Amino acid sequence: MPLLRNGRVEADDWTAIGDSDPVPSDGPVIVPLPRWLDERHTLAYRKAPLGVRLRSDQPPSLIQDDINCFALISLEFPTFTDGRAYSYARLLRERHGFKGELRAVGNVLRDQLMFMARCGFDAFEAELRGGQAAWEVALAEIDVWYQPTGDGRVSVVGLRHGESRGEPVEAVQ
Repeated sequence: MPLLRNGRVEADDWTAIGDSDPVPSDGPVIVPLPRWLDERHTLAYRKAPLGVRLRSDQPPSLIQDDINCFALISLEFPTFTDGRAYSYARLLRERHGFKGELRAVGNVLRDQLMFMARCGFDAFEAELRGGQAAWEVALAEIDVWYQPTGDGRVSVVGLRHGESRGEPVEAVQ
């Protein structure tokens, strides 16, 4: 499945493995949470990057003590009506301080793409119906925000108070 990362379609160099698949000795891998919990001590000492996949019923609190072990955390959207991964993304970014790649997988829809990005997702595994250009437009469609989030974009209130992408703005007299 195509991967949209940093607003562009990119090759996915990560390999997702299942509960019983052999773990390659090299190359980045994404393991399901049960596999991580069972093989934590072995997986943590791999020399290649490691990622974990959380289902929508597996909150980030299950890995909060292990956050620094992961270069990537993949959060599942099983249906478009299940929004728990939005909350999990914010928790991972804002409460747990996760700085690695946060990937949305499963039922990732173009109409929800910008909202996912606002919550902290920076990569999206999705069927790119409508072509790459339509997905790029979806990422740039909204540029004014009312709600503050952890993605670093300034909200309308911040703009009114002179904030501008982290740079001070001179007061108008």
